[in-house]
Amino acid sequence: MKLIKEIYDEKFPNNDCGLKIREASRIIAMDEDGLMPILFVSNKNYHKIPGGGIDAGEDKVKALAREVIEETGCTIEISGEVGQIIEYRSAINFNWNWNMKQTSYCYWGKIVSKDNNLKFTEEEIDEGYKLLWVPLDAAIKLVEDDKPSSFEGAFIQKRELAILKQFKKIQEL
Repeated sequence: MKLIKEIYDEKFPNNDCGLKIREASRIIAMDEDGLMPILFVSNKNYHKIPGGGIDAGEDKVKALAREVIEETGCTIEISGEVGQIIEYRSAINFNWNWNMKQTSYCYWGKIVSKDNNLKFTEEEIDEGYKLLWVPLDAAIKLVEDDKPSSFEGAFIQKRELAILKQFKKIQEL
């Protein structure tokens, strides 16, 4: 999968000592009206596209299908790859005792079916997750205008903006 961008924390150490590796799958999926689901994390003031971590024993596609159902209530069909984003986050900026390298595998596709039965985790509920349906250009504008209130949110904003803009380029080809 093509590398879209690497995002670094300026405090990230130069070695891999104690590095936690996390992989995730994400998708930009459009419905029949040209709208895509995007999540607004209201308590931290940023938006994110559906997707999340790949659990042990899952492949990228199964993890993505599970995450999309949990976060949007939708089933999806993958049409292609957008690319991958690699993030390097420092433990210095978190309450965690590790440094992290996260690779997000990003896809695009379509919504096959919708169900309003969202399955947010307790953490997502506490963070004020809200599901929105918007056109691609509106999603880009929302993410550009975000003012994240957390270090993690700032990383997510950079990641999502890179994914959305790369997808727009793909659609224009």
